[in-house]
Amino acid sequence: MKQLRCLLMLTVLGCLQAASMAWPIAGDAYGQPQAWLQLASLSGFAYFLDRSPSYQEAFVRSWVFASAWLIGSTWWLFIALHVYGGLASVLAVLAVGLLGSGLALLYGLAGLVFHRYAKAGAPRIARGLVFASAWVLAEWARGTLWTGFPWAAAGYAHVDGVLRHWAPWVGVYGLSALSAALSMWLAAQQQERVFRPVAYKVTLSVFVMCVATWAWWTSPSQQSGEESNKFLSVALVQGNVAQDLKFGAGAQQALANYRTALLSTTADLVVTPETAIAYFPHQLPVNYWQDIRQRFAHGEQAALVGIPLLGEDQKIYTNSALGLLPGTANYQYDKHHLVPFGEFVPPMFRWFLDLMNIPLGDFTPGGLIQPSMMWRGERIAPNICFEDLFGEELAQRFGDPANAPTLMVNMSNIAWFGDSIAIEQHLNISRMRALELHRPMLRATNTGATAVIDAQGQLVARLPSGVQDTLIAQVRGVDEPPTPYAQWVCAYGLWPLVLLALGTLLGVSWQLYLARHGQRRFAP
Repeated sequence: MKQLRCLLMLTVLGCLQAASMAWPIAGDAYGQPQAWLQLASLSGFAYFLDRSPSYQEAFVRSWVFASAWLIGSTWWLFIALHVYGGLASVLAVLAVGLLGSGLALLYGLAGLVFHRYAKAGAPRIARGLVFASAWVLAEWARGTLWTGFPWAAAGYAHVDGVLRHWAPWVGVYGLSALSAALSMWLAAQQQERVFRPVAYKVTLSVFVMCVATWAWWTSPSQQSGEESNKFLSVALVQGNVAQDLKFGAGAQQALANYRTALLSTTADLVVTPETAIAYFPHQLPVNYWQDIRQRFAHGEQAALVGIPLLGEDQKIYTNSALGLLPGTANYQYDKHHLVPFGEFVPPMFRWFLDLMNIPLGDFTPGGLIQPSMMWRGERIAPNICFEDLFGEELAQRFGDPANAPTLMVNMSNIAWFGDSIAIEQHLNISRMRALELHRPMLRATNTGATAVIDAQGQLVARLPSGVQDTLIAQVRGVDEPPTPYAQWVCAYGLWPLVLLALGTLLGVSWQLYLARHGQRRFAP
């Protein structure tokens, strides 16, 4: 019975961790990230993990907590699979459960590693370091293996919290590690068994405060940077086309609405959502595409249009953002990081796609590093749908500071997930990318959240979700050297973080080994 209560508590804590990514507040308010709730729920989990009596129990407790967290964060996949994909409800529930619980195995291994190297009785600083290292390695593996699915990483809950000031230095994975270290330290502080002189504690506290203050003061989010001399007026179109109407009876009305929005805008730049025009150009009604191209061939306005495009050989197709510019050749960005099952078929899973009714299920990816669209003095870097989930990939565009983006644009269609909390979760993901890279982010989405985010990751303007409208706003790009995060990730990927975590595990475990065998006292 005691074991059952423990697992039930871990399930509740995992669900609270999921809710901390975007707390579903009642009324007209939108879901907001809750840093305190993330720390509280992870500290509760750390409390149970720290008291696991065996390796097996540590693994199970970690797996249960992570399963509840990941399933609770991505339950809306059921809507895409069942409502719009046509997969039987039982199979859709099973698929979501298997995905969440399967990825949770990585965190089970992290719990096992923690118990192996820093079980209760070790100094709380050592436990915090080991837990943070194991945790961030699990986060990294989840965001990398099988094309990666790092949705609802712990760091996203801190886009409005105090830890946000570290984002331009360590990114969202670094925030996950910091929150894990703090959570374990809080959970284990009553278990500290190694004497610490008062002077040592005071010195350590002052040192930590000084480092935190320096990082906050020197972070790009506290500096104005060099902004463009002129505002760029933008029109971000939110079509609000239900996914089941996009290719069906409502397709013609959706095409007409987007045509009107594109032809009537007076903004410097108009942006549509991902695949707003859901057909290849040659499949569109007579003169439809020609009228749109002609509209932007002359004058002082440009457009970024989400549309699938055929390759020259007519055998491959891409999920693209097509830039229509006056007096120059069109700009084209092809989505690089494709969604499994929705945009490409993983090996040996064609049978699964055949169970659903999802059109255009096998796109060809574009290159990782593609040029920005030059317009009105801005270097505009598009990304499509959940590409903004991979900050380490967006950072690759900052390798040449002279040509680094000054402005980012996310074009999304998550109507696949209805009016669920996925909309607010995705908005917070875009906010984290703006904060990490210190560049404004424009979001043009089908059903929400269409918004303007400044270089500090704060909302400047947004449309209500689930309405058909156009957001008119002004934005200025930021032209300054890349953030420290962008620099080291661009040069080395996430490997410095991985190697630091592995080195910390080895170093702390060796110190603990010596301390337990009486050869040295652990003094981190």
